[in-house]
Amino acid sequence: MSQRFTTRPEIRGTFGAVASTHWMGTAVGMGLLEKGGNAFDAAVATGFTLQIVEPHLNGPGGDAPIIAHKAGADEPVVVCGQGVAPAAATIAAYKALGVKLVPGTGLLAAVVPGAFDAWMLLLRDFGTLRLRDVLAPAIGYALNGFPLVFRAAQSIHAIADHFAAHWPSSAEVWLRSGKAPMPNQLIATPSIGRAYERLLDEAESAGGDRVAQIEKARQCFYEGFVAEAIDGFCRREFMDGTGRRNSGFLTGADMAKWRASIEPTASFDYHGVRVHKTGPWGQGPVMLQALALLSGFDLAAMKPNGAEFVHTVTEALKLALIDRDVFYADPDFADVPLSTLLSPAYNDERRKLISGEASDVLRPGELDGADERLAALEALAGCEGTNELGGGEPTFADVPEIEGDTVHLDVVDRWGNMVSATPSGGWLQSSPAIPELGFNLTTRAQMFWLDERLPSSLAPGKRPRTTLTPTLVTRDGAPWMALGSPGGDQQDQWSLILFLHLMHHGQNLQAAIDGPMFNTRHLVASFHPRQFEPASLLIEGRFDKTVLDELSARGHRLQVQDDWALGRLCAVARGKNGVMRAAATPRFMQAYAVGR
Repeated sequence: MSQRFTTRPEIRGTFGAVASTHWMGTAVGMGLLEKGGNAFDAAVATGFTLQIVEPHLNGPGGDAPIIAHKAGADEPVVVCGQGVAPAAATIAAYKALGVKLVPGTGLLAAVVPGAFDAWMLLLRDFGTLRLRDVLAPAIGYALNGFPLVFRAAQSIHAIADHFAAHWPSSAEVWLRSGKAPMPNQLIATPSIGRAYERLLDEAESAGGDRVAQIEKARQCFYEGFVAEAIDGFCRREFMDGTGRRNSGFLTGADMAKWRASIEPTASFDYHGVRVHKTGPWGQGPVMLQALALLSGFDLAAMKPNGAEFVHTVTEALKLALIDRDVFYADPDFADVPLSTLLSPAYNDERRKLISGEASDVLRPGELDGADERLAALEALAGCEGTNELGGGEPTFADVPEIEGDTVHLDVVDRWGNMVSATPSGGWLQSSPAIPELGFNLTTRAQMFWLDERLPSSLAPGKRPRTTLTPTLVTRDGAPWMALGSPGGDQQDQWSLILFLHLMHHGQNLQAAIDGPMFNTRHLVASFHPRQFEPASLLIEGRFDKTVLDELSARGHRLQVQDDWALGRLCAVARGKNGVMRAAATPRFMQAYAVGR
């Protein structure tokens, strides 16, 4: 008998398990389970904590798509925490400013911040604890301090001059005594803590009823003092990704009109399990389309780290990703042919395009409007270069790049409840901090196009086609596994690889997460400046040289990365016997899984 080495143990237990991209978030979530809360209470507390301790990757003014499965329910549901474009944010309004793409930074790219209401809706309808229980840890870290992780300190150092020169409110938060903080330095964000304390006080003024307090908190955020501060701040002008000073379109009226919603998942049956994702307002169906294409291959017969597996998965992802770019959009505004995109007949035809050679062209499905949309995409991709404020996620060119910005969390409890969430937006470098609140607004509008030919183009009240994509898998109708990763366009790619290794190669959660990762950028990037890198393949250096050589010979344009550079995956699972498992990536030394 032998045991395969993993960087950390796969956590196993019968009480509960939490995995997230920061050990403090994970510890807080487990603490809520220990207090008697369920998985949803723990997820809310973890989510609020990650806003504080991973401020370079998400914040209170960000977004949060959530997939939740209540024990005994027939299906999981999506809690949509993706805010919409302001009423004044029209294509004409942006074009009047002389821009071809929505900038990646500043107030122009702000949409309604959706994370807060998504967490409140999850707590109200699925949780059991009070608002104070789930907010207290985050408030404590904001007021009393937390050790700043290396990547956050690195981000602040890279943009300190910009803060000092152009965003003084951000400088006040992050440049104490005019200096950027060092890694592991204890730092507090008291303005956020005081804002959450005020919100909690106003919520508790509604009386002792738990639901009444949650409803009052929602009102305070979207119609009360938070919305008023956002409204006033967006009237001011700040330097942004256009290289000029602009105000924002977001108003208090936009805030008041919007609330988070609960909707069905998009799903696909694969080898005896059902994979659940958000609808096509997110990129989640990309993973479903890739599975539909890959169902025609014998993946179990391929070596998990072999060239045939890497090539086949990459080519399937290319086809799914261009369909994303051509067809996906907020289904409240566009007719998205999702049932066709996931159908056997459609994928049988698309699968024929996968050969032994790497494709270097964009090939959407032959559906109505595809040619015109592809022409629009090819004309727009990368049409504006980067400037001082740059592009990408988290939007600054001079912030050292990392394939994995955003945060993620998964929780499972002893009752069989399970939740997966991928909060993002409102990064400290996304837009100037709002002085009264201490946090930044999401810049998710950069994911809209400004071309009427594309279904994911800008319209007031519309959700941007986000990259945020949690995953929840059911087996025999019960929640089996929750997983996900930060990483923009790479999120579903890494999640797919993890899932396939679990399904076909007999690996446990930690081994599958530890394994060498890869991803393609053969797609139209979702973040400014929206570039396209044909036949690209980013791949960790731990792959055998013979594998790299074969992939290169097949036409993949390799970009060999550091050995532990790609993916920030987390996952939890629950077996039929009630045993729970959890794992988290060792990459970047932040993520952690706990359970007992």
